[in-house]
Amino acid sequence: MLALLLGSEVLIASLAFDGDQLPRDPSGLLWLLRNAGAWAHRWVLGAAVFFVSFAFLKQQTIPAPYRSRFLRPGWLLAHLATLSVFFAFASSIYAGQSSSNLVIATWAVSSLAVAVTAGCTVLPPAAWREWFDRTGSLWLYSAIGSGLACCAGAMVRSLWEPVTATTFALVQLLLSLAVNQVVVHPEHMLLGTANFTVIISPECSGIEGMGLFLIFSAFWLILFRDELRFPHALALVPVGIVALYLLNALRIAALVLIGDAGWKDIAVRGFHSQAGWIAFNGVAILVLIGARRITWLRAGAEPADAVDEFPAAPYLIPFLALLAAGTLSSAVTAHFEWLYSLRLLAAAIALWYFRHRYQSIDWRFGWLAVAAGVAVFAIWITIDRLMSPATIATGMPPQLADSSSAVQVAWLAARLGGAVIAVPVVEELAFRGFGLRRLIADDFESVPWNSATVAALSVSSIAFGVLHGGLWVAGILAGLIYGVVMVRRGRLGESIGAHATTNALLAAYVLLSGRWDLW
Repeated sequence: MLALLLGSEVLIASLAFDGDQLPRDPSGLLWLLRNAGAWAHRWVLGAAVFFVSFAFLKQQTIPAPYRSRFLRPGWLLAHLATLSVFFAFASSIYAGQSSSNLVIATWAVSSLAVAVTAGCTVLPPAAWREWFDRTGSLWLYSAIGSGLACCAGAMVRSLWEPVTATTFALVQLLLSLAVNQVVVHPEHMLLGTANFTVIISPECSGIEGMGLFLIFSAFWLILFRDELRFPHALALVPVGIVALYLLNALRIAALVLIGDAGWKDIAVRGFHSQAGWIAFNGVAILVLIGARRITWLRAGAEPADAVDEFPAAPYLIPFLALLAAGTLSSAVTAHFEWLYSLRLLAAAIALWYFRHRYQSIDWRFGWLAVAAGVAVFAIWITIDRLMSPATIATGMPPQLADSSSAVQVAWLAARLGGAVIAVPVVEELAFRGFGLRRLIADDFESVPWNSATVAALSVSSIAFGVLHGGLWVAGILAGLIYGVVMVRRGRLGESIGAHATTNALLAAYVLLSGRWDLW
């Protein structure tokens, strides 16, 4: 609830106020605001994330007597009052009307008051005091860790140039093994063949993938510390980083070769954006498998790793299979995803594999599910109209329109099957069947289908909303409605029926209105 409250307010503030609006050569506290404001924001946010994450890992959760499903009205009014003061001062400062140190200091104090009153809106001050007492110096470590992370981000940017140069040389070497003549212009970081060239920008140097793996491996080492043998397990971190760096160079070389072969659109649009994720996922999965299989890395006996013995597998693997198939089909796609049927096939195989594990699930749904699906459809279209009022119906994509009737029917059948059947089933299994209940208890299968908490419903809905990109607001509302319907009737089939109804109406809307961008 606190994340929803402050997150929405930070989003509004970031849209309303831009640091570039401040004077170019400020003085006093205004100089500090312009040059360190964004850094301070990242530092505070990072410290909060570190604190909550590690408090959770240390099982220092909010004291039970203070937990409540409702906001506190008095503190909420105080929060709204301090928020009004914050926006009033911010409007004056960013509009150039006030630049005195007193005004800026008062505004900074009001921002602190906004955070404090927001925290007291969801939990009383006594709960915060007890929580901080139980977590000890964790707040200090979180602040230091976040500060180091922010500094590391600045240091990483200074490494972009030398790492890019090394990547350039490595890609040149790989290309020289495959083609007779390589076009090389190091002054512009341009290389390739006579038919196809690319520019290796700092963002494509591979350093961001290495950093992403470093974050992944840090969380992995913390979460699975009881199963790992230290310091042996640390060896997998540099191995993964080096593997990702080499795979990034191979990705760029393959990109050039694909474009040189005549598939320029696939190289630029599909392979370029998806190959990096495929490489990262591959390395991460191999690291996890290696940590379980290699005796030298394990702290004890090898754990049972049969998929059938993993309780979450039937709920998550169909969804992960759908995502993996989507990544693969996008990697070999230029303007139009011809291989969408891969998603449907992957989901069907995963669901069939776990079919015996779904016998305890009540798949039935009634009129409430249909009504909820219609309501979500109306919300979805309304938000889409509000966010992009000038959107024009583009009609069927030219690639599909120019194909034969048989191809059109086959592709549309797969697309409709995926939207109305596969996607609702696998997403509801993952987000409501597993996610919502897992946020309530570790033994999620013991949680009744008609049980939920505000936190579990909110977090699972936010995760569901983020999955839907630009329409994340509509996605969050949809997740909330699907979750409420499931809890109300006490069966997963209700949320699946609601989801399928929404997707069926969206499919009909796309086909009838020509708004293919919604697909």
